[in-house]
Amino acid sequence: MASSRIKGKTSKRNGTSGKMKDLPPPSSAASNNNDHRKFDLSELELLKTVGTGTFGRVLLTRDKKTKDYMALKVLTIEDIIKLKQEDHVRDEKAILSIINHPFIIKLHWTHHTDTFLYMLLEYACGGELFTYLRNSGRFNNDTGKFYAMEIISAIDYLHKETIVYRDLKPENILLDSEGHVKLTDFGFAKKLVDNRTWTLCGTPEYLAPEIIQSKGHGKAVDWWALGILIYEMLAGYPPFYDENPFGIYEKILACKIDWPQSIGSKPKKLIEGLLVIDRTKRLGCMRAGSNDIKNSDWFESIDWENVRQRQLKPPIVPKLSHAGDTSNFDEYPEENWETDASPVKSDVLKLFKDF
Repeated sequence: MASSRIKGKTSKRNGTSGKMKDLPPPSSAASNNNDHRKFDLSELELLKTVGTGTFGRVLLTRDKKTKDYMALKVLTIEDIIKLKQEDHVRDEKAILSIINHPFIIKLHWTHHTDTFLYMLLEYACGGELFTYLRNSGRFNNDTGKFYAMEIISAIDYLHKETIVYRDLKPENILLDSEGHVKLTDFGFAKKLVDNRTWTLCGTPEYLAPEIIQSKGHGKAVDWWALGILIYEMLAGYPPFYDENPFGIYEKILACKIDWPQSIGSKPKKLIEGLLVIDRTKRLGCMRAGSNDIKNSDWFESIDWENVRQRQLKPPIVPKLSHAGDTSNFDEYPEENWETDASPVKSDVLKLFKDF
């Protein structure tokens, strides 16, 4: 749910998946341990679209019994098969079913028909961090630091669970009602075997060099993406940008960075340690692991357990009229998505029998 953003432009960026030559331009278990309740689609009131993507949409829903608001991710099976994304979708469900962290969106329930896959998720009513960054141009040092710390906490947790996230960017970071981070969209996340995977996926501006070079990659790609994210939050644009995705890849591999005055010396030192081509020398990837990041000068005197316990005061508190407020999300056309999709054959549906 997200297209390319070069300096001075602010359109959302799509993640991509596939072989290098297939990459388009950048424009283009039923419940987890958080909630064991069984739902039924008839119990959910579908209210409004709050996000759209290549093969689905996210709808604000309300439980008719409890009146609780949640987000329903609806994926069209026909499109998933057409784009060969079935493995990513199954991985997303499997991973969200086993993780539990205060800065990661919670999965309540999954379901499928012969046309759609459904994922019922926690509703983060504050909207995307991307929107706040776009509206402000860039974040000041303290604001960028706050979001960086909560994201580091979430990524560190995933890595300890041997999960690589692979799509860190402002478009995939939501804010809850209090202004705390909620990492979402786990379509590219993967449980690692032998600490390495080869699938090329992610968002062009955020791809680590080892992904572009098809060398096989692991958790180090998330720490590279963190460096890109911190730079973008403080500068207002990513460090490597071009109109053409392959121009972006060339600049990533060259790793020549221009430093605006808005990035102070302490975050600059951290970013430089994260944006290192040699992943064995990248912060987060050496013997001390994530402690090399947490102990950087930028985070001096930070109590990381207080971060995880949501004890830090958010710099932005979303403006909300009620728990189901959608004003912090873009407006999307309410198309005939239910009738436009076609059911798939039983042999195809077997791919999602455990969904």
